[in-house]
Amino acid sequence: IAVIGMGYVGLPIAIEFGKYFKTIGFDLDLKRIKDLKRKIDKNQEITKTDFQKSNLLSFTNHGNDISECNTYIICVPTPVNKKNKPDLTYLKNATKFVSNYVKENNFVIYESTVSIGTTEDICAKIITNKTKLNLITNFSTENNKGFHLGYSPERINPGIGNKKLKNIKKIVSGSSDYSLRQIKNIYKKIIKAGIYEAPTIRVAEAAKIIENCQRDINIAFVNELSILFDKMKINTNEVLDAASTKWNFLNFKPGLVGGHCIGVDPYYLTYKAQELGYNPEIILSGRRLNDSMSNHVANELIKAM
Repeated sequence: IAVIGMGYVGLPIAIEFGKYFKTIGFDLDLKRIKDLKRKIDKNQEITKTDFQKSNLLSFTNHGNDISECNTYIICVPTPVNKKNKPDLTYLKNATKFVSNYVKENNFVIYESTVSIGTTEDICAKIITNKTKLNLITNFSTENNKGFHLGYSPERINPGIGNKKLKNIKKIVSGSSDYSLRQIKNIYKKIIKAGIYEAPTIRVAEAAKIIENCQRDINIAFVNELSILFDKMKINTNEVLDAASTKWNFLNFKPGLVGGHCIGVDPYYLTYKAQELGYNPEIILSGRRLNDSMSNHVANELIKAM
């Protein structure tokens, strides 16, 4: 197995797979690779003990070292640009890179967050164009002259000790029934919380995006409440504590929203919606409100000072 991208998503996956399969962690950043070879994780998520337990894992920044792999898992960043449009530069470059080594019946699995349809409509086409291999959508003994495609969205929670990779249920999907079974079997080795088989790759892509859209919208709601209650001279936390006594109240807290996921993923969904001619009002409204909270907090701080 080759894991492409040794960031906060790729490294934990490589560590876990390295306990069961010969695994190669690849990254272009030479300093990162040198640190990992010395069992140092700058993100402080992986301990030296974790490295030692993963005795089938090695690290490299040389492409030829992954040429004998048969499974490629791509874990690269998918940010947005200054106009809040999806930036697929890393994803496309990583796909072109692994296409140099993909052979018949190999698996290419994506963990990066993407707009719905990206894995099949963009990534698979890049692989097909470079390798001249077809995407296998109906595997059989007569129809196996191609490559397998999968999508398994990352659910890494950096900094949350009890929510490690193996303790979080994993969604898997594949381009054929056979692809799905094999991908499930691979991940089943490292995920103790269980595997959920999505019926299609698009369903898996959509599930990942709405997980964070839901949190973004709920946080935006309590952020708006905090602004309103502040004008009323009411303590927001006291209101939330009182409301939380009802069994089905969702106890979100107001605050700043950033990071790799919640502040980015909704734009991947709204971009696709607008491509289809639909303007997603609630999602974009929540994004605007959460993006404006930094100004609100700064103004409140200045007032207090």
